[in-house]
Amino acid sequence: MPVPALGAGPDPGMEEEAASGDGTEPWLANSNNNAAPVGWPCRRGEEPSYLQRVLLEIVESERTYARDLRGIVEGYLGKIIDAQEPPLRPEQVSALFGNIEDIYELSSNLLQSLESCACDPVAVAVCFVTRSQEFDIYTQYCNNYPNSVATLSECMRSKQQARFFRECQEEMRHVLPLGAYLLKPVQRILKYHLLLQEIAKHFEHKSGDDYEVVVEAIDTMTCVAWYINDMKRKHEHAIRQQEIQSLLLQWKGPDLTTYGELVLEGSFRAQRARSERAVFLFDKLLLITKRRGDHYVYKSHIPCASLMLIESTRDSLGHGVYGVGGLGAPAHLMLPLPPPQAKSAEEKRVWTHHIKRLILENHHAIVPQKVRAHTPVSPHFCPGVGDILRCHPLPLTDPRLLPPARPRRPSWRWTCSPNAPDHPSRPPLSPRPPHCPHTPSSLRYPCRPPTPAPLQP
Repeated sequence: MPVPALGAGPDPGMEEEAASGDGTEPWLANSNNNAAPVGWPCRRGEEPSYLQRVLLEIVESERTYARDLRGIVEGYLGKIIDAQEPPLRPEQVSALFGNIEDIYELSSNLLQSLESCACDPVAVAVCFVTRSQEFDIYTQYCNNYPNSVATLSECMRSKQQARFFRECQEEMRHVLPLGAYLLKPVQRILKYHLLLQEIAKHFEHKSGDDYEVVVEAIDTMTCVAWYINDMKRKHEHAIRQQEIQSLLLQWKGPDLTTYGELVLEGSFRAQRARSERAVFLFDKLLLITKRRGDHYVYKSHIPCASLMLIESTRDSLGHGVYGVGGLGAPAHLMLPLPPPQAKSAEEKRVWTHHIKRLILENHHAIVPQKVRAHTPVSPHFCPGVGDILRCHPLPLTDPRLLPPARPRRPSWRWTCSPNAPDHPSRPPLSPRPPHCPHTPSSLRYPCRPPTPAPLQP
């Protein structure tokens, strides 16, 4: 089961707020033993600004999130571990909860830091920047989430295990079942950069060191969200690649994993063939097969280093893919099938884009930079975050992020300003997480969107 779209809707199971009774605004019950907020000026009789409301929302939602994580760790996982006869097997426990304890510890520590920030948006931003590397643990949780859903479904088919989960839910007075709470970390990690964006939108002085810290926090959490999305995509493609390998008949070559990641797959018609061909494009290979029931029968393959792409002059939607040399027999495909027209045009654009990219990447000779500059490769945008972060040009890996069908081809100039000096009242900022694939180590925050250079006549 695929992981739900990152940045999903509102968190389930929100608890009721409890008034503090001291004249301040209502706060959520602090049941996870973290310190109460200090210095927040939102007292009754005073109308808080929009920025203060955003900061309040960040702290309150983090407190609710940490409390829900505590319910999972203590109300479910703890009881399973402490039971004399555990209702779940060890492998089920590992698959169901993943590293939820690490997630809870990080959220609790982050909440303590946020509560000590008073109503200072810069201090709130620093809390995220200094913990940028710690958020990497969400990658493991998100990759394991499909296994968690499958394990929970398996457990609910057992009367004994289903009764155990219902008893735990009733004891904690949770309205929603365990599955809704296991989804929370997947939702939460993609909300941080959206909340920080609201701070930046309503920041009073959008210049200077303080604003740069807020921008750095947005970039940091955007990069974390992009990385998790990318790792999830690679994880799903790796599973699909193993599935293709297990269903492939009459293939005598090496394991498909030796040809890199799965980039695209689709059905097309081949010259002198009565039936369609199921085609799989890997980083280093174009695999051509024929469907036979649930299996794929190997027909041919073309190394990407030997690919040729020729546009059909008789059919505006036709593209010919030829193989020159290589171990497989030369093949000719027409991409894509005619109906429906709109989908075919989009499919043709996606396939031709990636084939051109892989031809260049796998070419035996050194391709001159001028030739690469005329290849329609666009900057790699972070999924779901618009134009916030564009750090350096990379080949697109998500077809939804491809440029328009008739793209202009500017050459990009990249401008990055160095870090602003740390404010004396703030802890030093941590460097960009080492796993972030966006920016070379020679560049530093904050990174500015590129400015298109004038087109050459």
